[in-house]
Amino acid sequence: MNKPIVWVHGDCLSPYNPALQEYPQAPAIWVWDEALIAESQLSLKRITFIYECLLELPVIIRRGNVAQEVLAFAQEHHADLVVTTTSPSPRFKHICDQIEKTLTLETWETEPFFEYQGHIDLKRFSRYWKIAEKHLLT
Repeated sequence: MNKPIVWVHGDCLSPYNPALQEYPQAPAIWVWDEALIAESQLSLKRITFIYECLLELPVIIRRGNVAQEVLAFAQEHHADLVVTTTSPSPRFKHICDQIEKTLTLETWETEPFFEYQGHIDLKRFSRYWKIAEKHLLT
């Protein structure tokens, strides 16, 4: 029997996050990605939005190297399974690879916000929204 923790990341900041729904009693963690903050890839508006979302979720908030913090959290809770939701981010894949060197990782699919087959620049929300808005509001 696996003992899970839930890793919540920026691509599923919802109380309806499938990982949180599937494991409602499991401890959950959010990690402010130190590297992203240092590279100034998160605007103050985005940080504020994320923080306000996190206040609605049952998560412990940390800051640092995401994979290291998730693994430390799992160890503190004697967990052998990390559960999260999928993400299109290349950075997400790299973090998952790091976690999977030590623990089993289970990912849950989220329902897409909209169907789109082309390329979307995910570095800025405004670029994403420019494409999403066309599909959602037509």
